[in-house]
Amino acid sequence: MSPTAHRTRRRAAAALALIAGAAGLLVPPQQRAQAAPPGPAKAAAQWIDRDTVVWKGAEHAPAQLEFGTGGGRIRLAPGSLSPSEQAAYPHLKDFPAFTVDPRDRDLARTALREPLLATQRAADGHRATTGVQIPGVLDDLYAPAARKASLGPVFHNGLPTLSVWAPTARTVALELDGRRVAMRRDDASGVWRVRGTRDWAGKPYRYLVTVWAPSIRKTVTNKVTDPYSTALTANSGRSLLVDLADPKLAPKGWDRLRKPAPVPLRDARIQELHLRDFSIADRTAQHPGQYLAFTERGSAGMKHLASLARSGTSYVHLLPAFDLGTVPERRDQQAEPDCDLASYPADSERQQECLAKTAAKDGFNWGYDPLHYTVPEGSYASDPDGPARTVEFRRMVQGLNRTGLRTVMDVVYNHTVAGGQDPRSVLDRIVPGYYQRLLDDGGIATSTCCANTAPEHTMMGKLVVDSLVTWARDYKVDGFRFDLMGHHPKANILAVRKALDALTPEKDGVDGKSIVLYGEGWNFGEVANDARFPQATQKNMAGTGIATFDDRSRDAIRGGGPFDPDPRVQGFASGLYTDPNSSPDNGSSAAQRSRLLHYQDLIKVGLSGGLADYTFTDTSGRTVKGSQVDYNGAPAGYAAAPGEALSYADAHDNETLYDALAFKLPQRTSAPDRARMQVLALATATLTQGPALSQSGTDLLRSKSLDRNSFNSGDWFNALHWDCADGNGFGRGLPPAADNKDKWPYARPLLADPALRPGCTETTRASAAYRDLTRIRATEPDFGLATTAEVQRALSFPLSGPDETPGVITMRLGRLVVVFNATPHQQHQTVGTVAGERFTLHPIQAHGADPVTATASYARESGTFTVPARTVAVFERY
Repeated sequence: MSPTAHRTRRRAAAALALIAGAAGLLVPPQQRAQAAPPGPAKAAAQWIDRDTVVWKGAEHAPAQLEFGTGGGRIRLAPGSLSPSEQAAYPHLKDFPAFTVDPRDRDLARTALREPLLATQRAADGHRATTGVQIPGVLDDLYAPAARKASLGPVFHNGLPTLSVWAPTARTVALELDGRRVAMRRDDASGVWRVRGTRDWAGKPYRYLVTVWAPSIRKTVTNKVTDPYSTALTANSGRSLLVDLADPKLAPKGWDRLRKPAPVPLRDARIQELHLRDFSIADRTAQHPGQYLAFTERGSAGMKHLASLARSGTSYVHLLPAFDLGTVPERRDQQAEPDCDLASYPADSERQQECLAKTAAKDGFNWGYDPLHYTVPEGSYASDPDGPARTVEFRRMVQGLNRTGLRTVMDVVYNHTVAGGQDPRSVLDRIVPGYYQRLLDDGGIATSTCCANTAPEHTMMGKLVVDSLVTWARDYKVDGFRFDLMGHHPKANILAVRKALDALTPEKDGVDGKSIVLYGEGWNFGEVANDARFPQATQKNMAGTGIATFDDRSRDAIRGGGPFDPDPRVQGFASGLYTDPNSSPDNGSSAAQRSRLLHYQDLIKVGLSGGLADYTFTDTSGRTVKGSQVDYNGAPAGYAAAPGEALSYADAHDNETLYDALAFKLPQRTSAPDRARMQVLALATATLTQGPALSQSGTDLLRSKSLDRNSFNSGDWFNALHWDCADGNGFGRGLPPAADNKDKWPYARPLLADPALRPGCTETTRASAAYRDLTRIRATEPDFGLATTAEVQRALSFPLSGPDETPGVITMRLGRLVVVFNATPHQQHQTVGTVAGERFTLHPIQAHGADPVTATASYARESGTFTVPARTVAVFERY
């Protein structure tokens, strides 16, 4: 498999990781290269502003910066970092610092466009030499003017202007439709511009950037597409000069598009969906695997989305749909497996063997491999060569909006598919060493998987903001989910929020304040624990109104964690203690009971919306705040208000919920009972304060045949099956060896067991029961409280304490009582404080899809709620 695919597997694993404070590292260990001594091939010196250089490993003695081939030099005297510099660069505060000689200060702009080295002669005569990192000084010298520039293609009265920021370039020219056009440099900003004529519109172009490339220590002329591209030719070979305001690119009715009413983030119910998965196997779709599949109201997939929308689902979250670097965009160039995959046994290795041969060349990838941030991906368009992708992306948004669903885009600004002089590198071939985050030795950080970007640098931060404004204004996207948001500065995400809030219907055609933002607030890598800047992590984003994924309740619901060697570690919704499996990793019966009760406390915090200050009685009888409940050494509750912690039981990363339960429930568990536990797990994430997300198809018991990381596993393992007669995806062979072979001994007997493949009865009933729950969530206002104080008044767990029943959570919320019975037995929950009050099963469940839930009852005299096994029952006071 390609190096990119290998790195992407690491990304998918790291995406579910967390460093709890400064303590336990939960990401898988990553290999570290052995440090090499500084030299010209490394860049241990960092020029952080026009007056200051920091050089790790240097002596406290005079040094100099040498530039060009004519003996240019800038003298450096030993110095120290100012308080403001220490605040801006906390990771450098203990390294030797040097002050630029005032006589040489004005040489900086010249030096930055030449080969550059830091040198120092030691007392023993040894000459130390290293390369120089330059992002800080570039920001100091150029960003004040450059941040105001409009970059990329801009049209005024039909006349285009092209602008690219390249302050270190010796020259930049435009290659327009095969001819070279000179560009002019603005010395204050480092922006190169050229104004064109009307006949330039629609033509392909690239920039010819002559620049020093420190990664190969050569001056090169790079032919590079525009990082601010608005359109592309097929396979991203050229940018296209396109005005997104051109009426020809607007589908019929685009300017009059009526969106579903905005839904506050705290009330959002989100379906996470891969664009190709949605329709590639849908026999009723006329445009399988394409944007246009979302315009087909009569297809099975769109009918299902419409039913979810009618039941309270408010957003579809699309996995990456920007231009990505790992899929051939022309369908005739996409490889197809040449095996009869359906002919192999359910537990065979043959399916994944066959798929591995085409995985790097087929039409499938999750898409976390950004090439151009602000252009729709071409492989989903009817024609990737030209503006069809723009028109059809807009038609997709129209189709979803008309179905009653607002649209969220998964965005990946934390890394690029490549850096340095790689042909797929864009940013780093225009301003080498600026847009990617560098380590102390000058190497590109890859903790995200690939070439990390540096949104802490002004112009990368600007690119993030400008790109998102374009998606919101010109494509009418209703929300954004940030991949590995913890690798962004908090300030960058707040700048995004501010820029979006400034968009108005009158001026921009969209209400920016209604756009929702959430992301992965994981804390790891070279930026961990705010090492370089205050990060956009779970704890830091509290109080911002921007949500982060809540892994606390996720782990409690499913059991264990994403990196368990034995996938059978159980949780609340998978039978821990109450229906044990044979895994020794679950521990003794007493250990299981203790862990289950702690999981129940974690889930209670999740039901509160992950609130740090929500107070309740835990299972030991103590009165605690959410922040005092432990999650692997970190606080379980971290949100300041509902809407800042996003609940979920599954997402694209790791096993689907059905597959996790296949591993964790005892193998003897019947198909109907598996379906009931699936609904119970979904309910535990759905009936919360704050937003909730589920992977598309989870309500239909979706399986990926136990694949824990299907980013490159092809349509065979990933496609959604809307027709229950086609199965749910379970038993399509052993999952790909690259990420799953160590789990094959556990997987093989499960995949071979036909009893684990649900039938249409289980699938349709589970989906309908889930929709009943989302209807209740959408119609009961007490699930959408706005403040911690409101939640504190309305929400309680009256039976929480030392006598709490393991496997059962009883929640009181305003006029509702909700009983989550995860045990295989009927349970009676007596709440003395409501004795004499009138309660009845919620009418949506009493007349709903599940006849078992409809048998739940309430005894008024004693205040006893009776709930069937593996059931969530909602009662209302009348």
